[in-house]
Order: sequence, then C-alpha cells, then structure tokens
Amino acid sequence: PDSYDCSGLVVWAFATEGISLPHYTGSLWNSGMHVSRADLEPGDLVFFGADIGHVGFYIGQGLMVDAPSTGLDVRVEPVWWSQYVGAVRIA
Repeated sequence: PDSYDCSGLVVWAFATEGISLPHYTGSLWNSGMHVSRADLEPGDLVFFGADIGHVGFYIGQGLMVDAPSTGLDVRVEPVWWSQYVGAVRIA
C-alpha cells in the first residue's frame, strides 16, 4: 500500500514473515507476552496513550519505527516515553 496507520504497519510487517495478527492496537496489546521497559528488545511492539491507541516497533537505543498516522511517512524516531504504556513481544 502507499500508506499505513500504526497497526497496519505492524500487521503488514509480521505478515511478510507468515505471522497473522489482528489490525487493532487493543488486539495487538493482547497478542503476545508483555515485557518490561527494562527488557525491551528490537522487534518488540511499544504501545502509547491511555487508550492504548498507538503502536510502534522498538528497534533499540530508545528508537522506534513508527507510522505516525495515515498519510504520513513511516519513520524512525525516539520512543514517546511520556506516552508509553507498555510493550509486547510476539513469539
């Protein structure tokens, strides 16, 4: 596609590896093992907002790959620690 929302990027990336995931952040939140911030590893999903309304890929060193919103470019940026609510590792 020519654009992604945050969960769409996650679903697409895992689908390229043959892993099917639901296309909603709340469902993604319940799709793997929760990990602490101290145990984050590249590839973990990081979630944001009190309503768990946003997700990105942690890539290490405090950075994530993020589709900020539909129509904006996918990019690497610092993790939004002020809005961070937790992380999930897809096994």
